[in-house]
Amino acid sequence: MPTQPKSVKPAKIAPTAPFDAFNVSMPSMEMPAVFRDLAEKSISQARDAYTKMKTAAEEATDMVEGSYETAREGAYAMSVKALDAAKVNSDASFDFAMSLFGAKTFADMIELQTSFARKQFDTFGTQIKEFQDLTQKYVTEATKPVTAQVEKSFHDLKAA
Repeated sequence: MPTQPKSVKPAKIAPTAPFDAFNVSMPSMEMPAVFRDLAEKSISQARDAYTKMKTAAEEATDMVEGSYETAREGAYAMSVKALDAAKVNSDASFDFAMSLFGAKTFADMIELQTSFARKQFDTFGTQIKEFQDLTQKYVTEATKPVTAQVEKSFHDLKAA
């Protein structure tokens, strides 16, 4: 019986450097000056565009952070003002209830009710005015960075 020849595996040659397999010798060729200048201008323009985009992104981040911080402060101040108003109103209601227990006649009760309603109406008007002022203050402060950025963008657009 004839024996079949054993398959011979080729010996693996390890590259001497990590990426020698990818080294391809190319004939050296000088780039024309026009192409070199064009490449340099393109790279310079890309760097300028990147710098402008990075600056714009940083400004936008600062603007958003400032707006959020102001909005957070405003929400906190409104919460404190709401709690103060609730305390004032509940104290007035309890005082009114206590004074009703001391009323001797129906006419005294009506007089107490009328007086309480008048005071509460005035108190609510004052509280609403305070809430409006506080809200207006914080909305104006929270939108100030956005307004400044929009004005700056329009100014830059006019200048360009």
